[in-house]
Amino acid sequence: MVRRRKLVFKEEYWESISLGRKVSTIRLNSPVRVGDVVDIVAGRRFVGSAVVTGVEVKKVSQLTEEDARLDGFNSREELIAKLRKIYGRAVTDSTEVKIIRFKLLGR
Repeated sequence: MVRRRKLVFKEEYWESISLGRKVSTIRLNSPVRVGDVVDIVAGRRFVGSAVVTGVEVKKVSQLTEEDARLDGFNSREELIAKLRKIYGRAVTDSTEVKIIRFKLLGR
């Protein structure tokens, strides 16, 4: 039996995910793969199920404005500041991150 995975977000992202403005997440490590169906949870709220449409590995120094926009941020700088707030000293320019793109299937 395949175990259903979850992508867990802070409550503050519920609306932007629900409205389709946030269609990716950047993580230091995640076992999800393209084609996986995941449950999206923001805080304690279930957003819906989603299919993982892409997984890309980049160094923090390679993140782009487009990566930031798809992740719901206004700029690359804002995205990197948030990653450093979440992960602390683990995030440097040479840190590899996974960009996970997803498409909501419904609630």
